[in-house]
Amino acid sequence: MVEAQCTILFFVRLFVAIDIPEEVKVGLRALVDRLRPLAKLTWSPIENLHITTKFIGEWPEPRLAEVETVLRAVRPPGAIRIAVRGLGWFPNARNPRVFWAGIGLSEKLSRLAGETEKALETIGVPLEQRAFHPHLTLARRRDPVPVEKLRAAVAEHESDDFGSFLADAFILYWSVGGRYKKLQEFPLASAS
Repeated sequence: MVEAQCTILFFVRLFVAIDIPEEVKVGLRALVDRLRPLAKLTWSPIENLHITTKFIGEWPEPRLAEVETVLRAVRPPGAIRIAVRGLGWFPNARNPRVFWAGIGLSEKLSRLAGETEKALETIGVPLEQRAFHPHLTLARRRDPVPVEKLRAAVAEHESDDFGSFLADAFILYWSVGGRYKKLQEFPLASAS
């Protein structure tokens, strides 16, 4: 009699991101606290804000080391100056689904996203079909709730500057039930 072996494969939800420092979160927190009462959206916890450079999605846990290996091989572009300014909506203000704070797209940030994309493709992570548009997701509109008051308030702040910072690392995160666990940090500058 041949005994059948059953292997259960566990998947983890992964993404690659750059963290936002607390000094930038302070201004964003103040803004969100003022705007939150204006619309019943699903507001992102400020402590979770990050710039996603590549969403990986569901990935087999036994292959986690492969992800870390290819990310370690990404050529670091050097520390990246990141400016957080402006507010907007995806896909647009008339039919908003995501409310965001903008991130200036520098050549280094664009290069990091592109190199990350290429590295992960080598192990089977699908290429992103949309152009890279760095942002911080402040809220999501899951249901068709009124947003007129919020839209008017946002118009008054749409070019606000929330600060800038020098990013020196990108991070592989594991997303579990709305909580993010830092798995590995990768420097953006080569060790001298």
